Amino acid sequence: MSLPAPAKGLYGVYGGRYVPETLVPALDELEAAWRLAARDEAFRAELAGLGESYGGRPTPVTLAERFAPGKRLYLKREDLLHTGSHKLNNALGQALLARRLGKRRLVAETGAGQHGVATATVAARFGLECVVYMGSEDMRRQRPNVERMGLLGAEVRPVEFGTRTLKEATSEAIRDWIATVETTHYLIGSCVGPHPYPEIVRELQAVIGREARAQLLAAEGRLPDAAVACVGGGSNAIGLFAGFVADADVRLVGVEAAGAASLGAGRPGVLHGARSSLLADSDGQILDAHSISAGLDYPGVGPEHAFLRDSGRAEYVAASDEEAVAAFRHLARTEGIVPALEPAHALARVAELDAELIVVCLSGRGDKDLAEVLAQ
Repeated sequence: MSLPAPAKGLYGVYGGRYVPETLVPALDELEAAWRLAARDEAFRAELAGLGESYGGRPTPVTLAERFAPGKRLYLKREDLLHTGSHKLNNALGQALLARRLGKRRLVAETGAGQHGVATATVAARFGLECVVYMGSEDMRRQRPNVERMGLLGAEVRPVEFGTRTLKEATSEAIRDWIATVETTHYLIGSCVGPHPYPEIVRELQAVIGREARAQLLAAEGRLPDAAVACVGGGSNAIGLFAGFVADADVRLVGVEAAGAASLGAGRPGVLHGARSSLLADSDGQILDAHSISAGLDYPGVGPEHAFLRDSGRAEYVAASDEEAVAAFRHLARTEGIVPALEPAHALARVAELDAELIVVCLSGRGDKDLAEVLAQ
């Protein structure tokens, strides 16, 4: 069960729209299309059918018997979804919305490349033009995904300013969208951005939590003590949490990168069209984030996560680069599963949790990160 749709896109004091006037009609159009689609049985059936026949849903849960002795640890295997991560759930749904809106061009941002690959994949599937913005530093770190996007027919445009990572890529994607809004749908990859994007992405990723909840009940006869996921922008985490947010006895634990802990060390502010918790100085200037994981290297977070933190319903902790790499290697050696560096942050905190039965969202596979890990 997800939280109810926010009034005017607000989660407490977070969310909303902070955009140029030129984008307001496009956001209104998108919200109207989303409201209609969410009530349309044909839309829901088509999305579910694509998830099953094209994406490979439902993804299984795997009991990791050796990774954390003394725990019953289940991995929600989004790494087994087509394209190798949870990002496809959102990309398929938004591509169907773009088609409803008559938009023939997709623009996207990407950090680790998984959202870029998912966007390029759905663009190829539906015959849409696709441009993906990616920081040149992330292109260096995630070369296999850059090559995959090109193979799928997408144009990958490098971003060469600032930290040359996800924040700058997002800024460039938004600039493109402002200039081409009549023909372009901006396919945001996480639960960030102006309303209605955080709501749309959460609902499209909530399939993770719904499945995990049913699977844990079937396997264990009860709900987990804790549901754990990594948090950058926060889409895989908000998707997992959606399945358990109404269950007060289930702890919701988000794990940020220590160098990009916008929930643990941030302050309220506005970034990329919404108010949330950000890494910023006392003057409101956005600070640089750092993570060995390109997908967590972002100085903000989805507004719903900031609300869940403030309300006390979810707790957020951090893991360092070194801890993530150690968990990456440990899962490979104990379970024969190579995770992405993003969920390796979540895995790094499992052993210390005061919980016996735990589900972790394994949001992606680690092929893209092998060079980075092996260089450590």
